[in-house]
Amino acid sequence: MMFDKIFHKDKKGGDLALADYKSIWSKFFFLDESGSLSNRTEAFFTVGAIKCSQPYYLQSKTVYERSKRQFYDELKFNKLSDKNFNFAVFAINAFFATEGFNFCSYTLDKQGNYFQREFGGNPWQAYEDITIRLIKSNIAQNEIAIVIADHVTVPRDVKFEVNVKRKINDALSRLSIAGVARFDSKSNDLLQIADLMIGAISYDLKFKTGMIQRGDKYKRRFLEHFKKNVGVSDFTQGFKNYKFNIFVDGDIQQRLPISLETNEKGPSS
Repeated sequence: MMFDKIFHKDKKGGDLALADYKSIWSKFFFLDESGSLSNRTEAFFTVGAIKCSQPYYLQSKTVYERSKRQFYDELKFNKLSDKNFNFAVFAINAFFATEGFNFCSYTLDKQGNYFQREFGGNPWQAYEDITIRLIKSNIAQNEIAIVIADHVTVPRDVKFEVNVKRKINDALSRLSIAGVARFDSKSNDLLQIADLMIGAISYDLKFKTGMIQRGDKYKRRFLEHFKKNVGVSDFTQGFKNYKFNIFVDGDIQQRLPISLETNEKGPSS
């Protein structure tokens, strides 16, 4: 691969200098969340991100198709309907068809032992820490990233953008995050596609743990289309390949019926 030819393998991330710009990859993380941390009735919380070098390639496809179909509504998994289903399928197909685009996510059980022990009293700290953990686990030594996150209304003393950048850079002892900014997802199709994927993952987990019995037909159809393209039967054990890195908290797996837990073990994340 060309990457192997140009990357100085003898240099660690902290040793790279600006003069090594040909060996440094700039990346974007388009980050969204599913499942309100402040809503106690919402059992699962997922943070997920689309990672890429050139957002243009996917963004231009969706912008062109929006104009062609005269479809200008925001895509959200929780609002799938007859009106927007076909465009949602187009958008997810475009993601799969575009090289250089990856997806990662982290799902926690808010009622589980780990979440309660670490974050029980501070949901905003949980959002920040989960985001940091997700990005740290999915950034290479020769990458510098910009994080574009969906806007979430938070208390005034929460400094999400500042803390995510500083804590990741400090933990990795290098400039790994160049900046963090939050925007309304209505303004960006990649944030909306990330929402579709994390929404589908959370929906599947709710099905498998018995929280949903029948569900909405459009959400079910989208979920099955998504799983077929990923190549999994369910997300209860997480999933990882060249394009996806999906982590599911063990506390969620303990909610599974015994038949699923013992007979449907998938690839561990």
